[in-house]
Amino acid sequence: MNKSYFYLDMKTHELQVPYTQQNRRVRVLLPKNYEEDKDTRYPVVYFHDGQNVLYSKESFSGHSWKTIPTIKRNPDIPKMIIVAIDNDGLERMNEYAAWKYSEMGIPGIQFGGKGTLYAEFVMDVVKPFIDKEYRTKPDKAHTAMIGSSLGGNITQFMGLAYQDQIGCLGVFSSANWLHQEAFNRYIERQPLDPDQRVYIYVGTEEADDTDKTLMAGNIKQAYINSSLSYYRQLIAGGVALENLKLEITSGAIHNEIAWAHHLPECLRFLSEKW
Repeated sequence: MNKSYFYLDMKTHELQVPYTQQNRRVRVLLPKNYEEDKDTRYPVVYFHDGQNVLYSKESFSGHSWKTIPTIKRNPDIPKMIIVAIDNDGLERMNEYAAWKYSEMGIPGIQFGGKGTLYAEFVMDVVKPFIDKEYRTKPDKAHTAMIGSSLGGNITQFMGLAYQDQIGCLGVFSSANWLHQEAFNRYIERQPLDPDQRVYIYVGTEEADDTDKTLMAGNIKQAYINSSLSYYRQLIAGGVALENLKLEITSGAIHNEIAWAHHLPECLRFLSEKW
């Protein structure tokens, strides 16, 4: 393996999830010269689906977000601390959905509803731990969250529920169509933060095999519609246009290869005011 990767130091923690009493792996990737630059504090980017963020050999799809090469090959992107929070495997679909979802006409399909609990774990356990343990810039403007697919759903939800603490969102290929109406009601009920920066990405060929078991109809169009709807809702809610970026990529499918390709652009956009 290329030794030059190792200038990024990685720490592993096991933090207890209150509602399961089980430990969850949370890994922290520190920027170059973190130990030497004792007076420097850093923005923090939280990723859901931590198994898919760092190493391809761990990733669900066999391909990671290539976070380490992204940082290494793009020195213009500001230094940051990356926090990768593992998903809970079989419980992932429950944790990453704030609302229960049951598709009419497909018997036995019901999941979701634990998103609020998971969000509390991230914001009441993980974030305070990271801010205490590491030299972070804990304020809203320097706190970002990135997720894809259902991880995009929970990122959208947390970006609303914790607007006072999360200033930057990266929402990739969100499957928000799973509970679109509930989300619509939620976003319409509250004032939005005009300064929150949101990067929205969707491909025109989204949908994986799981999706096809959850919805009859044109799933590819559902992904596009849901992302466009979110973009419009943010504008209608008063988020400044210069704080929004919508990327629709022709031919892109639903996987980490596509997300990794757009990660540098996302990080550049989110970090513009750091």
